Amino acid sequence: MSSRRNFIKKSGLASLGLLAAGAQANNMKAAAFKRKRIVKPLAISTWKNGMQANEAGWQVLKSGGRALDAVEQGVKVVEADPNDMSVGYGGRPDRDGIVTLDACIMDETGNAGSVCALENIKHPISVARRVMEKTPHVMLAGDGALQFAKEEGFVEENILTEKAKKQWQEWRKTSDYKPVINIENHDTIGMLALDAKGDISGACTTSGLAYKMHGRVGDSPIIGAGMYCDNEIGGAVATGMGELVMKTLGSFLVVELMNQGLSPQKAVEEAIARIVKKIPGYQDFQIGYLAINKAGEVGAYSLHRGFNYALYANDENRLIDSDYYLK
Repeated sequence: MSSRRNFIKKSGLASLGLLAAGAQANNMKAAAFKRKRIVKPLAISTWKNGMQANEAGWQVLKSGGRALDAVEQGVKVVEADPNDMSVGYGGRPDRDGIVTLDACIMDETGNAGSVCALENIKHPISVARRVMEKTPHVMLAGDGALQFAKEEGFVEENILTEKAKKQWQEWRKTSDYKPVINIENHDTIGMLALDAKGDISGACTTSGLAYKMHGRVGDSPIIGAGMYCDNEIGGAVATGMGELVMKTLGSFLVVELMNQGLSPQKAVEEAIARIVKKIPGYQDFQIGYLAINKAGEVGAYSLHRGFNYALYANDENRLIDSDYYLK
């Protein structure tokens, strides 16, 4: 009996050792993936929904297509997904029950386009691209953005789903407005791509804060806040509470820090540090930054635990947990 107990005990310890070794091996594999030299092209996107965005973008990149086309096609997948309630079709409405969408896009030449407070159009990112390519402006807003979209052939449609409508009706019973960290009520899909030619483009699109005041616009459509690219340096995108990003012009800051010699990782860490230093109450909100440079180096950092991102590089699409400030 004693021999049997000793055998079981040793077997249990061995099993625990194998589990620990397996976990350690997985962690080492993830770390090795991050350290691996990136080979162009690559795509990087915020949050888990970035996995499907990357897959669509990769179809463009692998055939030698432009980074600009890759980011547009990538985020359009998320815009069309009714199960994603923070972007495009299916996005949660404002407190008046109206879904308003914001988006921006930027190409390798420094050209940019943006729309904000756009209603009844499923793909604001494509309208933003038309603003960039067909007008002398960078941003169109509200009714003017809708008018332009319709003139360009975009079809008006109801983008408030029954699921989002029911949640809004339930919210109206208390009208308690309090964004929750890492809960899908104030996020975006931000995407950057580096194509085979070495050109960088970016896109950002959102339905904004759930139950926001009608007319509220966040950082996502603002060039230099929600997204910014400089083809000589790199690009950055932001996600989370837009007001904090706007107050520090976060994406431009990240790119400028890379211009001064910081790595993408050090640059996003410094951008978070600026929020910590300058904005009281930052602990109540989540902000995440992603960045890439011309060498294909990647940076990711957030205020709180829970931010993750999708990286498609070296023919592999991976979801990776970001490091964070508030340990």
